[in-house]
Amino acid sequence: MILQHKGIKIFYTDHGQGIPVVLLHGFLENTSMWQPFITELSKKNRIICIDLLGHGKTECLGYVHSMELMAEAVKAVLDFLNIKNSIFIGHSMGGYVALAFAEKFKKQVLGLCLMNSTAEDDTTERKKNRDRAILAVKENHKSFIRIAIVNLFRPKNRRLFSKEIKHIKEEALKMPVQGIVAALEGMKVRKNRIEIFRDGNFKKLMIISKKDPVLDYEALKKQSEKSTIEIVEFPDGHMSHVENKSLFLRTILHFVEKI
Repeated sequence: MILQHKGIKIFYTDHGQGIPVVLLHGFLENTSMWQPFITELSKKNRIICIDLLGHGKTECLGYVHSMELMAEAVKAVLDFLNIKNSIFIGHSMGGYVALAFAEKFKKQVLGLCLMNSTAEDDTTERKKNRDRAILAVKENHKSFIRIAIVNLFRPKNRRLFSKEIKHIKEEALKMPVQGIVAALEGMKVRKNRIEIFRDGNFKKLMIISKKDPVLDYEALKKQSEKSTIEIVEFPDGHMSHVENKSLFLRTILHFVEKI
């Protein structure tokens, strides 16, 4: 379904009934990443999937898609659907957006799951890497996409999930260069929201992967210190919804059921 927001189109899907669960995809992904889980998740809950700015069928809104700007787009969809309170599950960049939403609209958050994501901001080195990525995208975005997506998987899984990797690449290659660059710029300047995540008055879960090539496993574990954040550890890479599919579904169902 399509919603008009600030002069652009935002795409979303809406399945099932019950307490709403908002699923937010990661960088270079779109709502299709959640498709294998919709049937099971929507048996007891209302499942809202949203294409974030510049991704999937949602259009671009300027040249820097800040996490706050993306969170406002999410709010526009929820307002249109008259949804007051939701559980949020965000993969990687989707987690950053969920945190930005929680900061601005904390009373509307019933639970928040960061899946292969972090509440911390980019380090100086990571920001430099974002700048290098932006240059690579402008030079040859197709080559950037092909390399970037493969590198999200644990090396030993790249052949095993070659079909899934091919599909993710095909979806990402539909993205405009502006959308890719705007997301990189937005992630680079995002705030540290560790205190909001630790202290927020809602159920909290972190899904972290021992062989995540993007995020440091030990650093992620530290984020839960002195808090009520629950941690579930997976054995593989950054793409838990593919690499640890059944384990991911069980974990999410359990998290949602407790709220």
